[in-house]
Amino acid sequence: MQLLFTPGPLTTSVAVKEAMLVDKGSRDAEFIAVVAAIRQSLLAIGGVSPEQGYEAVLIPGSGTFGLEAVVSSITAPHGKWLVVVNGAYGERIARIAKRHGIPVTILRYAENESPNASDVDRELAADPAVTHVAVVHCETTSGILNRVDEIGTVVRKHKRIYVLDSMSAFGGIPFDVGTAEVDFLISSANKCIEGVPGFSFVIARRDHLLATEGWARTVSLDLLAQWRGLEQNGQFLFTPPTHVLLAFSHALAELEREGGVAARAQRYQANHDVLVQGMRQLGFETFVPDELQSAIITTFQYPVHERFEFDEFYTGLSRRGFLIYPGKITATDCFRIGTIGQIFPRDVDALLDAIRETMAELEVPMPLTADRDSVPRLHPGVSN
Repeated sequence: MQLLFTPGPLTTSVAVKEAMLVDKGSRDAEFIAVVAAIRQSLLAIGGVSPEQGYEAVLIPGSGTFGLEAVVSSITAPHGKWLVVVNGAYGERIARIAKRHGIPVTILRYAENESPNASDVDRELAADPAVTHVAVVHCETTSGILNRVDEIGTVVRKHKRIYVLDSMSAFGGIPFDVGTAEVDFLISSANKCIEGVPGFSFVIARRDHLLATEGWARTVSLDLLAQWRGLEQNGQFLFTPPTHVLLAFSHALAELEREGGVAARAQRYQANHDVLVQGMRQLGFETFVPDELQSAIITTFQYPVHERFEFDEFYTGLSRRGFLIYPGKITATDCFRIGTIGQIFPRDVDALLDAIRETMAELEVPMPLTADRDSVPRLHPGVSN
């Protein structure tokens, strides 16, 4: 068995896997009740409720399907997006909008910098054509945790629609959707709630969702139509991932037994603390400043040594039962280690042992001692 030190898919419990061994019909009353309970639980995790005007909509497919459902469904023909970018997943939102012919302005930052709400304020004041603002909560390109509450306050001030990609943060970081002024939040089953891949979900303000009548640019990703189907008879527009939903229902029960999001966040933080302390003792350097770093995934820069090859490093860890992620940073060579899923500090200790063994196998001396030039920081930039 391999442990996944990734941001998702991630290591799941045996019980979550076993929940998929049951076949259920999508029109079965018991299954429909499971779906309804999942929707209620997601709202509760986000700190909101139907009485407060929020709805949860489930979308078959990966997290990107949920993103595309939102972007393509909630934008009026005259709409324009401001996408705040400090990594690959912010860039993806902009790419989706452009593919659908939606005008986009990109407010871009370096991958180890957090967006500044005052820059968003300036852009919205200067461009009244912008109708939607999007940002990534935890940018898994680097592991940086963006200050999304501050941006939400600015977006509300300008009366625009606020869209949050909380793919890698929802369920793993205490967060109140309403307090953050979020209108549409998107996340996925296979992240901090520790389910398996197969569907994404959207938490939406009902009034903003209803206002999108006639705007959907796709059939299968029509967000409003999907919500109406779930409301009317509990049905999906098309065949739902029944086994994945059963597994997710069990994952939600495990989250509650653990003590909810606050308790899970403590475990993830403990995993992260053990990892960073151990890696720094070995001489590895983190890419993101500590004050901006999440406990979800951490980016480490390549050691400066002629014998270090990432592919060999990755393979050595894989042989020992540990899977990590390659880097996505454009400014420097790096790799990423996730600390979410059904893993615990003892598992992180085991990973650190495997890293020591693998580095010895590569004949890279530990601890690393080579100096490294600092990664250059970029100034915010705007592009269309």
